[in-house]
Amino acid sequence: MMEEDHCVYLKCSNNCFIILSLYVDDILIAENNKEMIKTIKRWLSLNFEMKDMGESSYSLGVKIIRDRAKRLLGLTQETYIKKMLKCYHMQDNKPIDTPVDKSLSLSYDMCPKTLEEKKNVQNTSYQYYQ
Repeated sequence: MMEEDHCVYLKCSNNCFIILSLYVDDILIAENNKEMIKTIKRWLSLNFEMKDMGESSYSLGVKIIRDRAKRLLGLTQETYIKKMLKCYHMQDNKPIDTPVDKSLSLSYDMCPKTLEEKKNVQNTSYQYYQ
């Protein structure tokens, strides 16, 4: 088990690795050895009621992209980003490299201090998932 995340398990053996990610009742497995994954799936199905859904293309709103020819694996949240842009009526905006003025420097002094300022910030959608 990785110390940083108690839902991600890593096994390395003889230049082979397997990464198992567990979220509620969903498991994602990544590996570099087909026999190792067969062994893990066999063990899991003997010990738990499970159904192999095959390759995943989405997990927790993240799209999984594979390019086997180049041996690349990628993740994207394009669908989520488009959904958020539409939610804030920004879907037709032109993309830029950063949405914040590069010369802007944020500091602790900019934080709300009075009770009124803090109440105003509470109504701001800082983190939002739909």
